[in-house]
Amino acid sequence: MTSPVKTPGHVAAPGRGGIGESPLRPDGTLKVTGEFAYASDLWIDGMLWGATLRSPHPRARILSVDVGPALAMPGVRAVLTHEDVPGRKMFGIDRTEDQPVLAIGQVRHQGEPVALVAADHPETARRALERIAVAYEVLEPITDPRAVIADPEGLKVQDRGGITRHQPVRVGDVDAARAAAEVVVASEYEVGIQDQAFLGPESGLAIPSEDGGVDLYVSTQWIHNDLRQIAPCLGLSEDQVHMTLAGVGGAFGGREDLSMQIHAGMLALRTGRPVKMSYNRYESFFGHVHRHPALMRYEYGAAADGRLLYADVEIVLDGGAYTSSTLNVTGNAASLGVGPYEIPNIRIDAYGVYTNNPPCGAMRGFGAVQACFAYESMMDKLAAACGLSPVEVRRRNAVSQGSRLATGQVIESPAPLAEMLTRLEAVPMPPPLDPSDLRSLPGGVSQTTHGEGVVRGVGYGVGLKNICFSEGFDDLSTARVRLEVIGGEPTALVHTAAAEVGQGLVTVQAQIARTELGVQRVTIAPADDQVGDAGSSSASRQSYMSGGAVKRACEAVRDGLLALAARRLGRPAGDLGVAGGKIVSRAGGVLSSIEDVLGDEVIEETREFHHRPTVPMDPVTGQGDSHTQLALCVHRAVVDVDVDLGLVKVVEMAAVQDVGRILNRLSLEGQIHGGSAQGLGLAVMEEIVVSGGLVRNPSFTDYLIPTILDMPPMRLDILENPDPDAPYGLRGAGEPPTLSSTPAIVAAIRDATGRALTRVPVRPEHVSLPSPAAR
Repeated sequence: MTSPVKTPGHVAAPGRGGIGESPLRPDGTLKVTGEFAYASDLWIDGMLWGATLRSPHPRARILSVDVGPALAMPGVRAVLTHEDVPGRKMFGIDRTEDQPVLAIGQVRHQGEPVALVAADHPETARRALERIAVAYEVLEPITDPRAVIADPEGLKVQDRGGITRHQPVRVGDVDAARAAAEVVVASEYEVGIQDQAFLGPESGLAIPSEDGGVDLYVSTQWIHNDLRQIAPCLGLSEDQVHMTLAGVGGAFGGREDLSMQIHAGMLALRTGRPVKMSYNRYESFFGHVHRHPALMRYEYGAAADGRLLYADVEIVLDGGAYTSSTLNVTGNAASLGVGPYEIPNIRIDAYGVYTNNPPCGAMRGFGAVQACFAYESMMDKLAAACGLSPVEVRRRNAVSQGSRLATGQVIESPAPLAEMLTRLEAVPMPPPLDPSDLRSLPGGVSQTTHGEGVVRGVGYGVGLKNICFSEGFDDLSTARVRLEVIGGEPTALVHTAAAEVGQGLVTVQAQIARTELGVQRVTIAPADDQVGDAGSSSASRQSYMSGGAVKRACEAVRDGLLALAARRLGRPAGDLGVAGGKIVSRAGGVLSSIEDVLGDEVIEETREFHHRPTVPMDPVTGQGDSHTQLALCVHRAVVDVDVDLGLVKVVEMAAVQDVGRILNRLSLEGQIHGGSAQGLGLAVMEEIVVSGGLVRNPSFTDYLIPTILDMPPMRLDILENPDPDAPYGLRGAGEPPTLSSTPAIVAAIRDATGRALTRVPVRPEHVSLPSPAAR
């Protein structure tokens, strides 16, 4: 079968640069110039176009489906329903398998796939969808997650009931501590549905293969987990499904779940021809999961000096119609529910529930974002009640080395939070507002104000995020490294299944190979299933896990090279090393070139990397060492607020983050900026608006994300306190800024307006004060 054009080939990693340097990304120029091949660019001669018919209702029974009129259309090659699924009809991430490939007898959310079409032209496929006649009996949707908790068996969305997971955390005696508290503060908080808003829509290409299987070129975050779900549904063995990572246009958790993979495979197998599927922007809003919305109740008690005595917390996460990652998101929200503060008495009840709202799953921050907005808002509320500054109340309660989380897990972070807060507080403030420059004002050049009614505010936020997979998951990554001489130069080929989703992983893998093997020419093979599992590009884990696997494989190759050099040079292998493409003596001096030692030999090694074991949270007490690594970031936000119109301009953000070890400063700073941008979006603009289970704004016209005009300058203070258990001592860095940026911005708006602001995103009507005449 002819290979599709424009698939990502071997990605060369040009230039010099090992660990600690900042070589440019090999895909960077191509992406900036528009030449990079994304999944939506895939093309092969003779391919058909696939399309999906989706439910317009959040909850309904399917009475009948008539595909005859669609099949009768010229150019239509197949129309499929759940009756045509060749294998298992259900799938699901984390082996939950509660989601139908195509709806069976009912639909549980708006946009649920009901039927598929393959046609010669995408417009023909779209018109064929309109010819499929589906008769529905529309039912009242279940949309209130708290009502589900009150009556989980009566308000069933899934056969198992209304609650996916209830995770308690119990420490000490909250009721006794409440009686002793001198200061008590309480509030309810809400987080809206945030979308990952990746710019590359769900796309891919399925090609029937000669072994009766299918070749899939898809944009995903986890090739092998996709494979485990896809093969049974297609009625194939995993060996018959061949997966290659296509160009990914952003992910942020939204590509952990399947979208078009099984559907394209079904159509390709039915028609015997390649099938391409590519969602438009409207469909993309229904084709992937979103961040869980949250309803949260918090009560804190403290001594008069602000030292916390107890926390009493309820967190309700709306997972929508299917499980997706809700089990793990709920665990994260519970374990990190009171953040990086020492609290001797804790009662947390975290719930993940089913509703007929949009399905929710993984998004950057993964349960910790929602909890962080609440607990940081509570710290500000406590500070005000105790007459302390927001920084001081956090310093007095901050965890340090040897402190315990709510789960009893000991903090192993040598960067003291109190010190990070002090460093952040010392960062110089931005200059005062200049009302003569309209661009610096809330509302910008629209001239909504010339400075009148504009008030400045400052706020702080702290975020604690787990890194890698937790709760007993055997997290691993596999890497294969090959060293040989090509064109007279030693060349390393690094092969993993790790998904490059924009985070710069291909660059880091090449940096590791250069550092460990002492060679300059490094090629990163396309990520596919022809090498062992690399796990997901999520949980800030790939530099840790796949970086660890590449490092181990390179070390094994280096050992083989030095053993070969020892034989050929007649010297002990222990006396030899590699540097700058040479075999060197540890005592000093160059002994030979790597290419002369290698000759025609090829050295290839495959290694796995596993992080240290974790355990599930106790189902009753929530106790247990459930996390591998923890990372801290603290933000300070400065905002200007037009209190008459409710308009907000984020003037500056400053951040202090401990990253363990900087592998690539340029990429690292990009991760902190990017995470902060998504936190800003959640704070003041991003929300999928849902009413009665229906999405009201599935477009980038109405779902707003920050642009370069919304992002302020950032000051970064990056700390390096190596983690002895991590490769190179690194500490995952991509997610923590997303946590702390949101509460910092909202705290700054509170500071400017005096408003309580218990919900994000903050809307103008939440911010604006009465007119000057009424004040």
